[in-house]
Amino acid sequence: MPEETGAQPGTFVEPYRSYNFKLEIDGITAGHFTECSGLGAKVEVIKYREAGQSQIVHTLPGPVDYAFVTLRYGVTVSRELWDWFLRSVEGQAERKNVSIIMLDSAGVQEVMRWNLLDAWPYEWRGAPLDALARTVAIESVHLAFNRLERG
Repeated sequence: MPEETGAQPGTFVEPYRSYNFKLEIDGITAGHFTECSGLGAKVEVIKYREAGQSQIVHTLPGPVDYAFVTLRYGVTVSRELWDWFLRSVEGQAERKNVSIIMLDSAGVQEVMRWNLLDAWPYEWRGAPLDALARTVAIESVHLAFNRLERG
């Protein structure tokens, strides 16, 4: 991954494109997806009043809550994501490390990565089927995870 350097004053820095990304599950490329949404984290704010200072409200960081991630992908013959979800349905959720990797505008070189640690699928949605539509069939899988790292 390229070394991050700050922009020089007066120079334009082109933002990364959101359409070039891929997914790795336990270090193996699982494919290129049409959409990845919901990536985020939030630290709960705990408020308390100091004794004798009832007008002053102090805040402390509380537990971290990670947003669920939704991945949308074109239906193929691969059963990898379906089989992973099925293990959750059977009560044997298999936790895996998942990396969402943003690629450069050529779609070749990695420019950024988010690692979802101990991820497991908790929901699957099949593609809507419409005999009159001429679109790609898109399924989705929703992931829960324990920790988020940015690489």
